[in-house]
Amino acid sequence: MTAPGPGTDKLVGPIIRGIDGDLAEAVAATIERDNPDAEVVVDDQGGYVRISVPRRCVLTRDTLEEELGRTFRLSALEPALAAFAGRIEQTDEQWVWYLERRD
Repeated sequence: MTAPGPGTDKLVGPIIRGIDGDLAEAVAATIERDNPDAEVVVDDQGGYVRISVPRRCVLTRDTLEEELGRTFRLSALEPALAAFAGRIEQTDEQWVWYLERRD
């Protein structure tokens, strides 16, 4: 087993099942657009796609709908969400994965 590289313990974001490749690609593209100043790492393992951003990762409904070319409720993403890294805060308009507790 290989140890994670430096800083990988500070990455957050979704892990999307690879069953629907179009959805996984749209989520990755959305996260890249919604986090323009962050280094977005997309690791496609075939069966799943891990999308990681250092410390804070934002996914908005508006941008995802633009990428998909159709309306989309963020709650409809839940069946494709195999797991995620970090903590998550969800609203109808955006999901935010973050590293530190906010309470």
